[in-house]
Formats: sequence, structure tokens, C-alpha cells
Amino acid sequence: MTGIYDFEANQIDGSNVKLSDFRGKVLLIVNTASQCGFTPQFAGLEELHEKYAGQGLVVLGFPSNQFGSQDPGTNEEIGAFCTKNYGVSFPMMEKIEVNGSNAAPLYQWLTKEKPGLLGSTAIKWNFTKFLVGRDGQVRKRYAPLDTPASLARDIEAALAAA
Repeated sequence: MTGIYDFEANQIDGSNVKLSDFRGKVLLIVNTASQCGFTPQFAGLEELHEKYAGQGLVVLGFPSNQFGSQDPGTNEEIGAFCTKNYGVSFPMMEKIEVNGSNAAPLYQWLTKEKPGLLGSTAIKWNFTKFLVGRDGQVRKRYAPLDTPASLARDIEAALAAA
């Protein structure tokens, strides 16, 4: 795999989606969890989705249970939780691993394209975020402490880029 558009993922309902379907869009890819201190960020992610989807932003949530077992539910339970508690309408994907030998290929690629602090490729915790430009290039990686609202300026710049 050489670029974001080479990957596929399964939506939380099991249907397959090709990331090439999002060519020309700005992607915000987030590993999520339903029982984490950062879980309220779902509300902010939904706000970004509602504000910028019409301009070309696609938020993609990837549940992971790798950090403190904070997303132990089934895909169906996770989807229901996100909808009921946060009104999530952006695409949620099936639960994946984001670190280690079983990490989803997309996450292996993302972490190599945009390493974290001191060059670390590991995802440190839930709600690590990657911003991908319309050109398919990873523009920025954000820590879990970075709130969705704090990403607005970077998202606007990515949306404005040709």
C-alpha cells in the first residue's frame, strides 16, 4: 500500500468502504473508544462533521479496545452508543487494532506517514487524530488532548487547499 486511497475498511454495519471513494475530500481519521475520559470528544467530532461536511470533510471513527479495554462492546453496541449518546452521523468503522502486529494496515500506514512525538509510530491512546488533505497526504497528527474544536483552523486550511 502506498497511499490512503489504496485502503479499504469495513463500516460498523459490516459493509465495505474503499477510501478511494473519498478522493478529493479532507479526512479526519480518529481511533475512538466508548468508555474513555476522552469519549465526550464524539460531540466535538460530530460538530466538525456537521459544520464542514458540505465543504468536503469526512470524519471517520475507528473504535479500538487496545487502551485500557475502553471499548469492549460489539460493533453493534458501539454504533448504538455513539448514535444514542452523541448523535454521531459520521461514518463509524468496525473495531480494529491500531498498534502491534495486528494493527489495521491503514493505521500502520498512517503512523509511518506521520509519526508522533520523538518519531514514535505507536498510537499512545484513544482519540489520536490524523488529518488527511484533499491530495491524500497526511497533513497532521493530533494527540488525544487536542480537542476537535482546536482542529478547526487546520481543517479549514485543508479544505481551502486545492
